Amino acid sequence: VMSSTSTSTLEMEIFQYIDVHQSDFIEDLKEWVAVESDSIQPDLRKEVERMMALAADRLAALGATVNLVNLGSHELPDGQNLPLPPVILGELGKDPQNPTVCFYGHVDVQPAKKEDGWKTDPYTLTEINGVYIFLRNLYGRGATDNKGPVLAWINAVETFKALKLAMPVNFRFVIEGMEEAGSLGLEKLLEEEKQHFFSDVDYIVISDNLWLSNKKPALTYGSRGNACFFVECGSKDLHSGTFGGIIHEPLTDLIALLDSLVDPTGRIQIPGIYDSVAALTEEERKLYESIEFDLEEHKSNSGVKKFLFGTKEEILLHLWRYPSLSIHGIEGAFHEPGIKTVIPAKVIGKFSIRQVPDMDLSVVKQQVVEHLEGVFSKRNSPNKLKVSMPLGAKPWLADVNDLLYKAARRAIKTVFGEDPDLIRDGSTIPIARMFQTIMQKSVMMLPIGAADDGEHSQNEKISRQNYIEGTKLFAAFFLEVSKLH
Repeated sequence: VMSSTSTSTLEMEIFQYIDVHQSDFIEDLKEWVAVESDSIQPDLRKEVERMMALAADRLAALGATVNLVNLGSHELPDGQNLPLPPVILGELGKDPQNPTVCFYGHVDVQPAKKEDGWKTDPYTLTEINGVYIFLRNLYGRGATDNKGPVLAWINAVETFKALKLAMPVNFRFVIEGMEEAGSLGLEKLLEEEKQHFFSDVDYIVISDNLWLSNKKPALTYGSRGNACFFVECGSKDLHSGTFGGIIHEPLTDLIALLDSLVDPTGRIQIPGIYDSVAALTEEERKLYESIEFDLEEHKSNSGVKKFLFGTKEEILLHLWRYPSLSIHGIEGAFHEPGIKTVIPAKVIGKFSIRQVPDMDLSVVKQQVVEHLEGVFSKRNSPNKLKVSMPLGAKPWLADVNDLLYKAARRAIKTVFGEDPDLIRDGSTIPIARMFQTIMQKSVMMLPIGAADDGEHSQNEKISRQNYIEGTKLFAAFFLEVSKLH
């Protein structure tokens, strides 16, 4: 174990190297952002494959053993078969004295077009804003989600190599190209490789989310699950002049059903839904007090005028550790401009429930079905009701007192000079849950992107500061993890 003085000298040397080479690191990101590795649109699949090859070459240049694992193909809704991009399994270092850290990231991106409202070409990394160099933003699709963080991790590893320093930990890399399209084939691969590639992995780190604020670093220890529901009513299309006023209309039934789900304060009206939500402990409540969260900043980041709650604590509790229900749309209803006086025959309402520990998916489904059937039966309608749950993802929760989290907290303090916010994510992060369930190892989310980075939206960016300081954070984190063993 290194003494604190020698560590700080070593860290200074590492940080100085990263500062001096920041232009190179930005050039690397520019090269990666230029690849339109959009995994959603079939005609860009070749670009995703090209991106996987670029990432594999980059790891090989570090001296890693790289295996591009073929996952076969998948069928599109129109029936055509499309090859899945390979998954990279990379390995660097096998020293039995060192802990082994597995990093997960993805290099595919969400669709982006200049005409969608981008100020710059989404596939040309463009540096703008900021009087001071470190305040400048790097705009481009994938800058923060997830090409920037993947490269920051690789650059941190490369820094040790360039300075001819012994690697503080053994590295494993899992890099995929289908995350934005649902990580097809990944779960099966993790299951298959559990006893092989992952057999000596001690810790798993994911850097594919954002801080809660624009300036203060964060560590993420949980996310909500998601259960999606379809509720279907109806028979055949009818004319409102001929039948309006004498029949039970499917859309009227459906709107009554949807209206019964949630009240104006955001509380879910399904009986029993809150029964198994884990109780809030005093220790957990304290975590919320120290979190830096500016309600006004959050409003302006999201363009929202008013929240359902007025305090930071209430907002974060309802975003992270209580369930929520959102209504997403109605299929089969007339929705084009103008008017069409038809009574739609079959309509499908779509909504989802973000669940939290310790809610059980099968119980949630049963509660939803029973509630909707109860409301529907009171309407005495002859229409047919069908409720289904096409998608269900479980929540994820880690222990903030785990050694891995302690190492990350120390590294954040070293680089940013302050303790991080310990946060949860209101959305669903299937990958964290997948790794934790399959590997039964410590999983941590260590973000380097800021709250206003705009992942998935127009003008996605990462600031120069977050990209470069994030690289330092990863390097400091490697040293901290090496001290755990």
